[in-house]
Amino acid sequence: MNNLIDDTELFYEGKIVKGKAITIKKEMPINIEEAWQKVKTSDLLQYVAKGLIRFVPVNKNFPDTWKEGMEVKTRMLFFGFLPLGGIHVLKFIKIDNENHTLITNEYDKTAKVWNHKISMKKIEHGDKILYEDKVEVYGGILTPIIVMWAKIFYRHRQNRWVKLSEKIRKRKHNIG
Repeated sequence: MNNLIDDTELFYEGKIVKGKAITIKKEMPINIEEAWQKVKTSDLLQYVAKGLIRFVPVNKNFPDTWKEGMEVKTRMLFFGFLPLGGIHVLKFIKIDNENHTLITNEYDKTAKVWNHKISMKKIEHGDKILYEDKVEVYGGILTPIIVMWAKIFYRHRQNRWVKLSEKIRKRKHNIG
């Protein structure tokens, strides 16, 4: 697993602010098309966040599948019950099926800027992918705490993703 933290400049309320960019990569044992279909679903978000964060949609339900241009409002509950950051807004900026890239611009009271990019690349041999989360964050004086939290959260997400990938692989081999 590769982790990288860089300084970055972001736009917030019409100004350029100093934030951080966190990149976390992991190999996963899953077919890229199957992974890509899953990453576009709210079910996967709930699954990979489980144990750390529970997302509760402000409107009755999340859509089954995310769509480019969509805006979703949610409450985040730390460990499933502690409110975190107020209403969290996710704007689906880009869903690129050809290049397996999904980009959201997000924010809440604490994380004033939370730009998230998911990308997947097929690894040459076998049904494996290189999965990458890149998040740019800004939260004023809370930015270092947000960075620490993001590292923990994305490691957790990717570990849950790997578990799901392994379950899918086992199921395929048992059936076929």
